[in-house]
Amino acid sequence: MIILGIESTAHTLGVAILNDKQVLSNVKDIHTTKKGGLIPFKLGEHHINCFDKIFLNALSKAGIKPEMIELIAYSESPGLGNTLRIGAAFARTLAILLDKPLIPVNHCIAHLEIGRLRTKASDPVMLYASGANTQVIAYEAGKYRIFGETLDMGIGNFIDSFAREIGLGFPGGPLIEKLAINGEFIELPYVVKGMDVSFSGLHTKLKQLSKNNTKKNLAFSMQETVFAMLVEVSERAMAHTGKNELVLGGGVACNKRLQEMCRRMCDDRNAKFFVPENEFLVDNAAMIAWTGYLMFNSSKKNSVVPELAGINPYKRTDDVIVNWR
Repeated sequence: MIILGIESTAHTLGVAILNDKQVLSNVKDIHTTKKGGLIPFKLGEHHINCFDKIFLNALSKAGIKPEMIELIAYSESPGLGNTLRIGAAFARTLAILLDKPLIPVNHCIAHLEIGRLRTKASDPVMLYASGANTQVIAYEAGKYRIFGETLDMGIGNFIDSFAREIGLGFPGGPLIEKLAINGEFIELPYVVKGMDVSFSGLHTKLKQLSKNNTKKNLAFSMQETVFAMLVEVSERAMAHTGKNELVLGGGVACNKRLQEMCRRMCDDRNAKFFVPENEFLVDNAAMIAWTGYLMFNSSKKNSVVPELAGINPYKRTDDVIVNWR
């Protein structure tokens, strides 16, 4: 089956084409800034302006024509309303013009499903670390349950905000990772509350320390602290669920230091550690297409009438009934 996926939850507009499990193309364009953060209406403009180019590029790389598409999937939730609406509008239009079924997909679950596909993990706990989302997720009793999450800001947004404080642009994560290589440790607030984490107090402390400490020391200390928090709650979720696999998802999971810490924790537990390629860690449309394919094959009822296909910016991971496992 030829599946078209559309990703538009935030700064990334992506279009991918799959032939069952085979990724034929996975094209994206990311809105970036040299300073400051992201402005929703500018993200919307970006997505509108580059959709045609990305769509045609995806078709060209896949070597197919539009009429060969058999299923369309789009990111319905969660995300920014401005950008979700644009992706949904394009998906509706294509579904109507091509007369093809349309599947709305939860972005967080798509990260986990592409991780299972690309790594062969069977029943993992997932540490989902991205801009707006920080969750520890695992399948249990018909749903993907959230066993732990951030109590305030997402890990990626926290890192990007810190990067702005010290004069870096967006995205800040890769720049922070480079800065941190030769840094020295400064003690920072370590906030784990049961299975949940909090970054707001740490954010305030970093602002205070930025006046009298080097950027590299702050970057190093920040990474060591927040990644240790994430590894701790991930390990606790593995112990609680009895699962012996950990898979990473989300753009922050591209960080090599976070991967190293997770791998060492899994080695200590005699558990298996999985991390997909960076292309499938960051926001991408292949994960939307693949999850849409799983949903459609399990039940045609997962498809929606194109004219009624909408968005749900605040829909949670554990709001979705998982009827494909």
